[in-house]
Amino acid sequence: MTNILIVTTSHTNIPGSDDRTGVWFEELATPYYAFIDAGCTVTLASVRGGEIPIDGRSLAETPLPASVQRFHDDPAALEAAHHSKSVADLTATDYDAIYLPGGHGTMWDFPNNPSLATAITTMLDAGKIVASVCHGPAAFLGVERIDGSPLIKGRSITCFTDDEERAVHLDDKVPFLLESSLRAAGAQVATGPDFAPHIMEDGNLLTGQNPKSSEPLAHAVVDALKARKLQAA
Repeated sequence: MTNILIVTTSHTNIPGSDDRTGVWFEELATPYYAFIDAGCTVTLASVRGGEIPIDGRSLAETPLPASVQRFHDDPAALEAAHHSKSVADLTATDYDAIYLPGGHGTMWDFPNNPSLATAITTMLDAGKIVASVCHGPAAFLGVERIDGSPLIKGRSITCFTDDEERAVHLDDKVPFLLESSLRAAGAQVATGPDFAPHIMEDGNLLTGQNPKSSEPLAHAVVDALKARKLQAA
């Protein structure tokens, strides 16, 4: 059985704004069902554990993405999201892949997070899949190699762009601009058109640019896991 760990933010507010933040629902729900429908076992976790906060803006889409509506109607998924495990209480090596969805909440509790850093480095060093979308790559900030260099230095990735941040008028609300910060850490950030699907694959590190990238990213994760099983057979 293939086991996938999804870890979300636990952060709920944007300072200076009345908007509720958290995970972007499409970025959680779409990969969740892509993994489930592929026969994988999925564990939902968050930074602190407990109820996973949902970014209010992601509930305002009309119509709601089919995956979000499916999640709303799925008692098992709702139960898992209301009682998520704390990433600090989990062992990364129990999983074949870790997936980090975005949402603006990640900008506060993903960077420099020791538990996330341990999970990410453990998975990458073991040759397992690490995937992240939109603001999720904030988790890579502050993660270092044994020699003290940034983990993502020289790695080809993508993320929610500075232009996209400005387009949603939150560039003056977030604590930093993600694309610029990842570039400053030495990442080779490749971006596509604003708000269009775009993913990058660099070995076992897979990333997506924005919410619309969550579906192709999830399929890329499933394909990579299948390829590894065939190689191991």
